[in-house]
Amino acid sequence: MKGLTNKRIAVAADRRADAIQNLIENMGGTSISFPSQGRQRLNEEVSRQNISDYLTQSYDWVILTTGIGARTLADSAYELGCQGAFIEKLNKDQLAIRGSKTIDWLKENELQPSFIAEDGTMENLLEKLKEKLDVNNNPHVFLQAYHQDDAKLKKDLEKLGCTVYLSKPYSFEPPIEKTVLQLKKKIKEQTIDAVVFTSKTQVINVFQDLGARASLTESFNDGVLAVAVGKVTAKELESHGIEYVLQPSKPKMGTMVVEMNRFYQNRTISAQ
Repeated sequence: MKGLTNKRIAVAADRRADAIQNLIENMGGTSISFPSQGRQRLNEEVSRQNISDYLTQSYDWVILTTGIGARTLADSAYELGCQGAFIEKLNKDQLAIRGSKTIDWLKENELQPSFIAEDGTMENLLEKLKEKLDVNNNPHVFLQAYHQDDAKLKKDLEKLGCTVYLSKPYSFEPPIEKTVLQLKKKIKEQTIDAVVFTSKTQVINVFQDLGARASLTESFNDGVLAVAVGKVTAKELESHGIEYVLQPSKPKMGTMVVEMNRFYQNRTISAQ
């Protein structure tokens, strides 16, 4: 029997939600979509200014934290007619990279990073960067950040003695409140078996209401399986007191669903 047979799985993802739902249903499950990310909003004017500043200033390090951010900057460079200069400068600069999608973008443009966060987290990236920074020379850093973490990341780098240029080429609008409330209701009532999260933002949006956090955590610890696509998302779930978070060995959506299917298969075998 397929592991997800008779399982009701909520999907909090926006992007590629259809593909995740199809995989779940192919493995016998019932999927329900509760998009909790919010619409992506490109800050085109900001991105163009970021490109102009990057090309006219010198930086000791360039930190790219998301594939979306890197692609948005590259698109702005194309619109400005300087994509070649942008890629050429990146090729000469020291690149610190986080995230599999960012790595994919680098490969597409034949760029080599100086180092990559091994576990996909900013904590790991900053630890590795500490070993390489020449703090005595006030290193200048171009930081492409994610809007919910930008202030903290900038502050952490400044504590290391860096002068930081903050690039925010995109952000996310709040998700539809009714959709998030419906998901929270399903979790609290335990009328779903699992919730699939594919980003830290989705977790933040679901747990945003202080008054609901304890009951959500209780439901996750009492039968609703929390599923994360990777370590960053899993860490955010764990920060809310969730004792067990299922995550794949590789941060891929397909691998995540396969791992969830195996989890329920093993549970069925153990119960026999």
